[in-house]
Amino acid sequence: MKYIYPCLLIILLLNFSCNRNKETAAVSEKSDSLKFDANRIENKIGETLSPEAKAALDNWKEYQDVDEFLLKYYSITTLEALADAKQLSELVKLMKDSIRVEKLQKPNIIARINVLHNETLRLADMATIPSISKEEVKEEVGNIVSIYSAINSKINTIYQAESLQNALEVDTEEPVEIQKTTTPPPYRRDMERTRLIKKNNKDRQ
Repeated sequence: MKYIYPCLLIILLLNFSCNRNKETAAVSEKSDSLKFDANRIENKIGETLSPEAKAALDNWKEYQDVDEFLLKYYSITTLEALADAKQLSELVKLMKDSIRVEKLQKPNIIARINVLHNETLRLADMATIPSISKEEVKEEVGNIVSIYSAINSKINTIYQAESLQNALEVDTEEPVEIQKTTTPPPYRRDMERTRLIKKNNKDRQ
């Protein structure tokens, strides 16, 4: 009888130890799956607006909406990317149709935004194709992020060029004084001869 309790205690300790090991293994497996998720799309943050450009676009709400929504596409699962694709394409269309900043109403900016809209529409179409692969979705998301970065880069270039032009601009409102050079009258021999005659007449007197 006296040996029963020690045996029960040992059995309980072994059972507790086994359960503990199983829990540790489960946590470890979950952590590993978070570190590497084959369904997750990771993209590096592209070019963002410079302070000058950011201030100029502050009132362009449609751009701000796209900028905020696209943040999630730098780290997103394939399912999320497809599920949000339609909303993204709609936001980009609103941005395309409402370029409020006059300096950005240029063919090269409009062309880039059109390309971005087309790519978001393509991603939205992928959501309706059951056989679409994860690699195709990943590639398309990468294209969208790259094009958006190119738009920001072009906008930055416009405002950087404007800042440089303002810095180098010379004030030409006051007239510039130009020194006038006067050409001496041509030497005339008859004038010298007249002076000599007058001098001789004076000496004779």
